[in-house]
Amino acid sequence: MAHPLVRLADGTVRQVGPLTGTQVWTIPGRSHRPLPVHSGDGAPPAPEDPEHADDLCAFCPARYLETTPEKSRLVRRGQEVLVSERRSAPRLSDDVADVRRFANLFEIVPAASWRTNHGFVAPADVAAWARDYLADPVGREHVLALTAAREAAGGVLAPAAGDEAALARVTEDFMAGSHDVVVARRHLRADARTTADLAAAGTLTPLEHADFIDFTVEALRDTYARQPAARYVSVFQNWLRAAGATFDHLHKQLVGIDAHGPQTQREIAMLREEPDLYNRAVIDLVRADQLVIASNDGAVAVAGVGHRHPSIEIYSTAPVQLPWEHDAAQRRAVSDLLHAMHAATGPQVATNEEWHHRPPDVVEPMPWRIVLKWRLQVPAGFEGGTKIYVNTIDPWAIKQRMTQELLALRESGAIAPLRIGTECSPDDADLRYARG
Repeated sequence: MAHPLVRLADGTVRQVGPLTGTQVWTIPGRSHRPLPVHSGDGAPPAPEDPEHADDLCAFCPARYLETTPEKSRLVRRGQEVLVSERRSAPRLSDDVADVRRFANLFEIVPAASWRTNHGFVAPADVAAWARDYLADPVGREHVLALTAAREAAGGVLAPAAGDEAALARVTEDFMAGSHDVVVARRHLRADARTTADLAAAGTLTPLEHADFIDFTVEALRDTYARQPAARYVSVFQNWLRAAGATFDHLHKQLVGIDAHGPQTQREIAMLREEPDLYNRAVIDLVRADQLVIASNDGAVAVAGVGHRHPSIEIYSTAPVQLPWEHDAAQRRAVSDLLHAMHAATGPQVATNEEWHHRPPDVVEPMPWRIVLKWRLQVPAGFEGGTKIYVNTIDPWAIKQRMTQELLALRESGAIAPLRIGTECSPDDADLRYARG
């Protein structure tokens, strides 16, 4: 088989994704263009108004009643972390959440799908939560407002007036569904001067980012536990409108689906032939081509090969596989390295963050890995017709850009300690997932 990463005589770089088979070309003259920036929703920035910093979108702290009933929240008070579940509507503003989890109002896979296709019934504890929520006048008004908003947007019809059974079912669906949103506290940075100074993943402190990751990992575990028919739970983050975000407010999404998906199926088939697939196909490649960007004592970041968009891949090097099997130090290693990659990318670049993990019903070993993609171009007619994708930045250029930024960030103390570029040893990129 031809090498998956080659530079031709004219400078063209041709890539083939070692896990996906995707073909990507980078053409000379296009690989060193400045990164495009996407400043939020396109509206001209306005001066930051402290009185309205918490009500800029429906995910902001002053607008908790514009989201579905809250499943859980995390509040940090110094070194103390408080996690509470199932707040009643009147108590939503008792404190300010550093991270919140609630159902997406417009689910990709709606709760009705699980009920119809898999016979799903909301557990007794969720049914009791729904009854209590509706028994409270504030909670009842909250649910009615949400159903009206969804109907007005062209979604599911709101229950008819007086149809208590339908209202209870809708409320249970909000609470028992498998498409959740995990939202960070701030819309704007703490030092914001204008509304363009958005609080992105890389502008959080390493500790704030670790809380965000830990909370998401727990939501992932809980989604599998509460939806037995879910064979895979997709975790992703869309940052800025150009990457598919509805709001320019930092958040992740978790979507349960009743299939593994084609890419996971492809990797499972490859793993049956080669359990150490990720070391052999990915790590050996990036070591040989000197594409390791950074590492710490539990994770490694490399320039991705064969992606439609310029990408960075962060791998856990722990011997455990499922994200919730990682202990606190192992999760923190992944979080710190991911945070550094976001910080080096910059908050004005539209990105997608994709989590990949072994489905719990699969026996083949897979490492936890996260892919950070820079959404710099839109695939067009050439790509659609040929299935060859034009990527404007090759992996070597990605590594160069990132290592330069990381050195400056480390010097300023903005990121957690890590090893950069040539400071990384071969052992730093050794994935141990298949040896646990």
